Amino acid sequence: MSKYHATTILCVRRGKQVAIGGDGQVSMGDTIAKADAVKIRRLTVSDDHPVLVGFAGSAADAFALMEHFEAKLKESPGNMKKAAIELAKMWRTDRMLRRLESLLAVADADCSLLISGAGDVIEPTDGIIGIGSGGSYATAAARALFNHTKMDAKSIVREAMQVAGEICVYTNTHITVEVL
Repeated sequence: MSKYHATTILCVRRGKQVAIGGDGQVSMGDTIAKADAVKIRRLTVSDDHPVLVGFAGSAADAFALMEHFEAKLKESPGNMKKAAIELAKMWRTDRMLRRLESLLAVADADCSLLISGAGDVIEPTDGIIGIGSGGSYATAAARALFNHTKMDAKSIVREAMQVAGEICVYTNTHITVEVL
């Protein structure tokens, strides 16, 4: 997963709350091209079943994948796991899609998943997903906060993203957080 530079996305689930956060840095090589990008989206296929999506990797590839994921959600309303599995199968087998370089972290009220072009659909045991170049830093910080504080999911995401932004050169501290 470390080949996906230029971003950090973190998803944390605690109790009935799930939050996804992303930093704002877009890097091109060793240059910061933009500092305030928004790399998370709220998809509302149906009013009663919103889905949060965060992406790491190529932005154009991620937007293409989010469109396909949204289409799969429309085919299976209320069943994010099925939509994720269908996207992963299509991503892995389609000649054009398999060239896309991105990772998606998706969450709804019931589960959080990491989706990759290798066909992976992973639901973490602890409800914490970190992707992108700063994903490991953010995950480590989130696990420590989760295990040793009573902070809610949104607060954990914000604090852990701050830590990642202070360590990873491809991540900044312009943080956007969405919550369900």
